[in-house]
Amino acid sequence: MTTVGTGDYSYEIVENWAKLPTGWRFKEIGAVGVDRHDRVYVFNRGEHPMMVFDRDGNFLKSWGEGVFSRAHGLDMGADETIWLTDDGDHTVRQCTLDGRVLLTLGIPGRPAAYMSGLPFHRCTHTALSPHGDIYVTDGYGNSCIHKFDPAGRLLHSWGSPGTDPGEFNIVHNLVCDDAGMLYVADRENHRVQVFDGSGRYQGQWNNLHRPCAMFMTRGACPTCFIGELGPGMAVNRDLPNIGPRITITDMTGRRLGRIGGLHPGLGPGEFLAPHGIAVDSRGDLYVGEVSHTNWSFFNPDVPTPPDPRALHKFRRLVA
Repeated sequence: MTTVGTGDYSYEIVENWAKLPTGWRFKEIGAVGVDRHDRVYVFNRGEHPMMVFDRDGNFLKSWGEGVFSRAHGLDMGADETIWLTDDGDHTVRQCTLDGRVLLTLGIPGRPAAYMSGLPFHRCTHTALSPHGDIYVTDGYGNSCIHKFDPAGRLLHSWGSPGTDPGEFNIVHNLVCDDAGMLYVADRENHRVQVFDGSGRYQGQWNNLHRPCAMFMTRGACPTCFIGELGPGMAVNRDLPNIGPRITITDMTGRRLGRIGGLHPGLGPGEFLAPHGIAVDSRGDLYVGEVSHTNWSFFNPDVPTPPDPRALHKFRRLVA
Protein backbone atom coordinates (compact mmCIF):
# COMPACT_ATOMS: atom_id res chain seq x y z
CA MET A 1 0.00 0.00 0.00
CA THR A 2 1.36 3.41 -1.00
CA THR A 3 0.27 6.28 1.24
CA VAL A 4 0.50 10.07 0.94
CA GLY A 5 -0.31 12.95 3.24
CA THR A 6 0.05 13.10 7.00
CA GLY A 7 -2.01 12.83 10.19
CA ASP A 8 -5.76 13.22 9.77
CA TYR A 9 -5.23 13.73 6.05
CA SER A 10 -3.44 10.51 5.14
CA TYR A 11 -4.53 8.61 2.06
CA GLU A 12 -3.91 5.35 0.26
CA ILE A 13 -3.30 5.69 -3.48
CA VAL A 14 -5.82 3.66 -5.49
CA GLU A 15 -3.96 2.74 -8.68
CA ASN A 16 -5.78 2.48 -12.05
CA TRP A 17 -9.09 3.33 -10.42
CA ALA A 18 -11.19 4.37 -13.42
CA LYS A 19 -12.09 1.48 -15.74
CA LEU A 20 -12.60 3.14 -19.12
CA PRO A 21 -14.27 1.41 -22.06
CA THR A 22 -11.74 0.04 -24.55
CA GLY A 23 -10.25 2.81 -26.66
CA TRP A 24 -11.71 5.66 -24.59
CA ARG A 25 -9.58 8.49 -23.16
CA PHE A 26 -10.09 11.42 -20.84
CA LYS A 27 -7.44 13.46 -22.67
CA GLU A 28 -7.70 16.18 -20.00
CA ILE A 29 -10.02 16.60 -17.04
CA GLY A 30 -11.48 20.01 -16.36
CA ALA A 31 -13.44 19.07 -13.23
CA VAL A 32 -14.70 16.23 -11.05
CA GLY A 33 -17.90 15.91 -8.99
CA VAL A 34 -19.55 13.36 -6.70
CA ASP A 35 -23.30 12.90 -6.15
CA ARG A 36 -25.08 11.70 -2.98
CA HIS A 37 -24.68 8.08 -4.11
CA ASP A 38 -20.90 8.56 -4.46
CA ARG A 39 -21.09 8.28 -8.22
CA VAL A 40 -18.18 10.19 -9.74
CA TYR A 41 -18.71 12.62 -12.66
CA VAL A 42 -15.61 13.33 -14.75
CA PHE A 43 -15.97 16.42 -16.99
CA ASN A 44 -13.23 16.00 -19.56
CA ARG A 45 -11.97 17.21 -22.94
CA GLY A 46 -12.03 13.87 -24.74
CA GLU A 47 -14.71 12.64 -27.16
CA HIS A 48 -17.12 11.86 -24.30
CA PRO A 49 -17.27 15.04 -22.19
CA MET A 50 -19.04 13.56 -19.18
CA MET A 51 -18.09 10.10 -17.94
CA VAL A 52 -19.78 8.64 -14.86
CA PHE A 53 -18.30 5.94 -12.59
CA ASP A 54 -19.36 4.20 -9.40
CA ARG A 55 -17.08 4.60 -6.37
CA ASP A 56 -15.19 1.43 -7.34
CA GLY A 57 -14.29 2.94 -10.71
CA ASN A 58 -16.73 0.93 -12.83
CA PHE A 59 -17.89 2.89 -15.88
CA LEU A 60 -21.64 3.61 -15.81
CA LYS A 61 -22.41 5.95 -18.72
CA SER A 62 -21.35 8.99 -20.72
CA TRP A 63 -23.16 12.04 -22.03
CA GLY A 64 -22.57 15.52 -23.42
CA GLU A 65 -21.25 14.44 -26.81
CA GLY A 66 -21.74 17.28 -29.29
CA VAL A 67 -22.81 19.72 -26.55
CA PHE A 68 -19.66 20.83 -24.76
CA SER A 69 -16.71 22.55 -26.40
CA ARG A 70 -14.08 22.62 -23.64
CA ALA A 71 -14.77 21.20 -20.21
CA HIS A 72 -13.66 23.48 -17.39
CA GLY A 73 -15.83 23.68 -14.23
CA LEU A 74 -18.38 21.54 -12.36
CA ASP A 75 -20.58 22.14 -9.33
CA MET A 76 -23.07 19.65 -7.88
CA GLY A 77 -26.40 21.21 -6.90
CA ALA A 78 -28.29 20.22 -3.77
CA ASP A 79 -31.28 19.45 -6.02
CA GLU A 80 -29.34 16.67 -7.81
CA THR A 81 -28.53 18.77 -10.84
CA ILE A 82 -25.05 19.51 -12.12
CA TRP A 83 -23.70 22.89 -13.29
CA LEU A 84 -21.08 22.70 -16.03
CA THR A 85 -18.89 25.61 -17.10
CA ASP A 86 -17.58 25.52 -20.67
CA ASP A 87 -14.89 28.12 -21.31
CA GLY A 88 -14.70 27.09 -24.97
CA ASP A 89 -18.19 28.34 -25.83
CA HIS A 90 -18.60 30.83 -22.95
CA THR A 91 -21.55 29.17 -21.23
CA VAL A 92 -22.75 27.58 -18.01
CA ARG A 93 -25.30 24.78 -18.35
CA GLN A 94 -27.45 23.29 -15.63
CA CYS A 95 -28.09 19.62 -16.42
CA THR A 96 -29.83 16.64 -14.92
CA LEU A 97 -27.54 13.85 -13.83
CA ASP A 98 -28.27 12.02 -17.09
CA GLY A 99 -27.31 15.03 -19.23
CA ARG A 100 -30.57 16.81 -20.06
CA VAL A 101 -29.93 20.56 -20.27
CA LEU A 102 -32.31 22.56 -18.04
CA LEU A 103 -30.83 26.06 -18.22
CA THR A 104 -28.09 27.79 -20.19
CA LEU A 105 -26.37 30.97 -19.05
CA GLY A 106 -24.53 32.81 -21.81
CA ILE A 107 -24.85 32.54 -25.58
CA PRO A 108 -22.98 29.55 -27.01
CA GLY A 109 -20.06 30.62 -29.14
CA ARG A 110 -20.60 34.36 -28.55
CA PRO A 111 -18.20 35.81 -25.98
CA ALA A 112 -18.65 39.20 -24.40
CA ALA A 113 -16.01 41.77 -25.32
CA TYR A 114 -12.60 41.13 -23.76
CA MET A 115 -12.37 42.57 -20.22
CA SER A 116 -15.79 44.22 -20.63
CA GLY A 117 -17.05 42.87 -17.30
CA LEU A 118 -20.12 41.47 -19.05
CA PRO A 119 -20.93 37.72 -18.99
CA PHE A 120 -19.13 35.74 -20.34
CA HIS A 121 -15.66 35.67 -21.88
CA ARG A 122 -14.15 32.25 -21.19
CA CYS A 123 -15.91 31.65 -17.88
CA THR A 124 -14.19 29.13 -15.65
CA HIS A 125 -16.31 27.83 -12.77
CA THR A 126 -19.66 27.98 -10.97
CA ALA A 127 -20.75 27.78 -7.33
CA LEU A 128 -24.21 27.80 -5.75
CA SER A 129 -25.15 29.67 -2.57
CA PRO A 130 -27.27 28.05 0.16
CA HIS A 131 -30.20 30.04 -1.27
CA GLY A 132 -29.68 28.84 -4.84
CA ASP A 133 -27.97 31.96 -6.20
CA ILE A 134 -25.43 31.20 -8.91
CA TYR A 135 -21.90 32.63 -8.91
CA VAL A 136 -19.69 32.36 -12.00
CA THR A 137 -15.99 33.18 -12.25
CA ASP A 138 -15.20 34.89 -15.54
CA GLY A 139 -12.37 33.95 -16.13
CA TYR A 140 -9.75 34.08 -18.88
CA GLY A 141 -11.20 36.95 -20.94
CA ASN A 142 -12.72 38.85 -17.98
CA SER A 143 -11.64 39.55 -14.40
CA CYS A 144 -14.89 39.41 -12.50
CA ILE A 145 -17.55 37.36 -10.73
CA HIS A 146 -21.20 37.37 -11.79
CA LYS A 147 -24.10 36.65 -9.45
CA PHE A 148 -27.38 35.27 -10.87
CA ASP A 149 -30.63 34.44 -9.12
CA PRO A 150 -31.92 30.83 -9.20
CA ALA A 151 -33.85 31.57 -12.42
CA GLY A 152 -30.68 32.71 -14.18
CA ARG A 153 -31.24 36.49 -14.04
CA LEU A 154 -28.07 38.53 -13.62
CA LEU A 155 -28.11 40.38 -10.28
CA HIS A 156 -24.72 42.08 -10.30
CA SER A 157 -21.03 41.65 -11.10
CA TRP A 158 -17.82 42.73 -9.40
CA GLY A 159 -14.09 42.64 -10.00
CA SER A 160 -11.57 44.10 -12.41
CA PRO A 161 -8.01 43.29 -13.54
CA GLY A 162 -5.28 43.92 -10.99
CA THR A 163 -3.69 42.88 -7.74
CA ASP A 164 -5.59 44.91 -5.12
CA PRO A 165 -8.37 43.41 -2.97
CA GLY A 166 -11.35 42.62 -5.19
CA GLU A 167 -9.21 42.58 -8.33
CA PHE A 168 -8.22 39.44 -10.21
CA ASN A 169 -5.52 37.99 -12.44
CA ILE A 170 -7.24 34.91 -13.94
CA VAL A 171 -10.15 34.31 -11.58
CA HIS A 172 -10.21 30.57 -11.94
CA ASN A 173 -12.45 28.82 -9.42
CA LEU A 174 -14.70 29.40 -6.42
CA VAL A 175 -16.62 27.61 -3.68
CA CYS A 176 -19.40 28.75 -1.37
CA ASP A 177 -19.78 27.69 2.28
CA ASP A 178 -23.01 27.03 4.16
CA ALA A 179 -23.07 30.63 5.43
CA GLY A 180 -22.92 32.01 1.88
CA MET A 181 -19.29 33.18 1.96
CA LEU A 182 -17.30 32.85 -1.25
CA TYR A 183 -13.72 31.62 -1.56
CA VAL A 184 -12.20 32.53 -4.92
CA ALA A 185 -9.04 31.16 -6.54
CA ASP A 186 -7.28 34.25 -7.93
CA ARG A 187 -4.80 32.09 -9.76
CA GLU A 188 -2.03 34.30 -11.07
CA ASN A 189 -2.15 36.52 -7.96
CA HIS A 190 -1.31 33.37 -5.94
CA ARG A 191 -4.14 33.79 -3.45
CA VAL A 192 -7.67 32.86 -2.46
CA GLN A 193 -9.84 35.92 -1.90
CA VAL A 194 -12.84 35.78 0.45
CA PHE A 195 -16.08 37.69 -0.19
CA ASP A 196 -19.54 37.82 1.27
CA GLY A 197 -22.50 37.01 -0.98
CA SER A 198 -22.76 40.64 -2.12
CA GLY A 199 -19.15 40.78 -3.29
CA ARG A 200 -17.71 42.66 -0.32
CA TYR A 201 -14.06 41.74 0.27
CA GLN A 202 -13.43 39.96 3.59
CA GLY A 203 -9.80 38.85 3.39
CA GLN A 204 -7.42 36.53 1.56
CA TRP A 205 -5.16 33.50 1.92
CA ASN A 206 -1.65 33.95 0.57
CA ASN A 207 0.27 30.74 1.29
CA LEU A 208 -0.45 29.26 -2.17
CA HIS A 209 1.11 29.07 -5.62
CA ARG A 210 -1.28 29.40 -8.59
CA PRO A 211 -4.42 28.01 -6.85
CA CYS A 212 -6.49 26.32 -9.51
CA ALA A 213 -8.86 23.59 -8.28
CA MET A 214 -11.11 23.93 -5.21
CA PHE A 215 -13.51 21.80 -3.20
CA MET A 216 -15.15 22.55 0.14
CA THR A 217 -16.80 20.08 2.49
CA ARG A 218 -20.13 20.98 4.08
CA GLY A 219 -21.06 21.51 7.71
CA ALA A 220 -20.11 23.75 10.63
CA CYS A 221 -16.35 23.18 10.28
CA PRO A 222 -15.68 22.78 6.57
CA THR A 223 -12.35 21.87 5.02
CA CYS A 224 -11.04 23.33 1.78
CA PHE A 225 -9.03 21.31 -0.75
CA ILE A 226 -6.99 23.46 -3.15
CA GLY A 227 -5.13 22.27 -6.22
CA GLU A 228 -2.03 24.37 -6.85
CA LEU A 229 -1.03 24.35 -10.48
CA GLY A 230 2.69 24.69 -9.94
CA PRO A 231 5.32 26.64 -11.91
CA GLY A 232 4.15 28.75 -14.83
CA MET A 233 7.43 30.01 -16.27
CA ALA A 234 10.55 28.35 -17.64
CA VAL A 235 12.68 30.23 -15.10
CA ASN A 236 11.01 28.47 -12.15
CA ARG A 237 10.10 25.19 -13.85
CA ASP A 238 12.60 23.22 -11.77
CA LEU A 239 12.11 25.12 -8.52
CA PRO A 240 11.16 22.66 -5.76
CA ASN A 241 8.25 22.93 -3.32
CA ILE A 242 5.89 25.26 -5.22
CA GLY A 243 3.65 22.59 -6.70
CA PRO A 244 1.84 21.08 -8.43
CA ARG A 245 0.11 19.71 -5.31
CA ILE A 246 -3.05 19.56 -3.22
CA THR A 247 -3.17 21.75 -0.12
CA ILE A 248 -5.80 21.15 2.57
CA THR A 249 -6.82 24.06 4.79
CA ASP A 250 -9.33 25.13 7.40
CA MET A 251 -11.58 28.12 6.76
CA THR A 252 -8.95 30.62 7.89
CA GLY A 253 -6.51 29.32 5.29
CA ARG A 254 -4.41 27.48 7.90
CA ARG A 255 -2.75 24.46 6.31
CA LEU A 256 -3.93 21.07 7.61
CA GLY A 257 -2.23 18.80 5.12
CA ARG A 258 -0.64 18.54 1.71
CA ILE A 259 -0.28 15.94 -1.06
CA GLY A 260 2.30 16.15 -3.81
CA GLY A 261 6.00 15.86 -4.50
CA LEU A 262 8.63 18.57 -4.55
CA HIS A 263 8.50 18.51 -8.35
CA PRO A 264 5.95 17.63 -11.06
CA GLY A 265 5.84 13.98 -12.01
CA LEU A 266 3.94 10.81 -12.79
CA GLY A 267 5.01 8.92 -9.71
CA PRO A 268 2.78 7.95 -6.78
CA GLY A 269 1.36 11.06 -5.16
CA GLU A 270 2.83 13.36 -7.82
CA PHE A 271 0.91 15.68 -10.15
CA LEU A 272 1.38 17.61 -13.38
CA ALA A 273 -1.58 20.00 -13.25
CA PRO A 274 -4.40 19.35 -10.73
CA HIS A 275 -7.47 21.11 -12.14
CA GLY A 276 -10.51 19.44 -10.50
CA ILE A 277 -11.13 18.08 -6.99
CA ALA A 278 -14.01 16.25 -5.31
CA VAL A 279 -14.46 14.41 -2.01
CA ASP A 280 -17.04 11.66 -1.49
CA SER A 281 -19.12 10.78 1.59
CA ARG A 282 -16.33 8.59 3.00
CA GLY A 283 -13.65 11.26 2.67
CA ASP A 284 -12.01 9.71 -0.40
CA LEU A 285 -10.39 12.25 -2.69
CA TYR A 286 -10.62 12.46 -6.51
CA VAL A 287 -8.26 14.68 -8.50
CA GLY A 288 -8.48 15.41 -12.23
CA GLU A 289 -5.58 16.89 -14.17
CA VAL A 290 -5.05 18.85 -17.38
CA SER A 291 -1.88 16.86 -17.89
CA HIS A 292 -1.72 17.11 -21.70
CA THR A 293 -1.49 20.90 -21.46
CA ASN A 294 1.37 20.86 -18.96
CA TRP A 295 3.31 17.81 -20.14
CA SER A 296 5.31 19.67 -22.80
CA PHE A 297 6.11 22.49 -20.38
CA PHE A 298 7.60 20.20 -17.75
CA ASN A 299 9.03 17.71 -20.30
CA PRO A 300 9.95 19.80 -23.37
CA ASP A 301 12.15 17.08 -24.90
CA VAL A 302 9.86 14.12 -24.24
CA PRO A 303 6.85 13.30 -26.49
CA THR A 304 3.50 13.45 -24.68
CA PRO A 305 2.32 9.94 -23.70
CA PRO A 306 -0.97 8.80 -25.27
CA ASP A 307 -2.80 9.40 -21.98
CA PRO A 308 -0.67 10.73 -19.10
CA ARG A 309 -2.31 10.05 -15.77
CA ALA A 310 -5.34 12.34 -15.72
CA LEU A 311 -7.44 11.00 -12.82
CA HIS A 312 -6.41 9.98 -9.30
CA LYS A 313 -8.27 8.45 -6.39
CA PHE A 314 -6.95 8.66 -2.85
CA ARG A 315 -8.70 6.55 -0.19
CA ARG A 316 -8.72 8.33 3.15
CA LEU A 317 -7.16 6.39 6.01
CA VAL A 318 -9.04 6.70 9.29
CA ALA A 319 -7.06 6.20 12.49
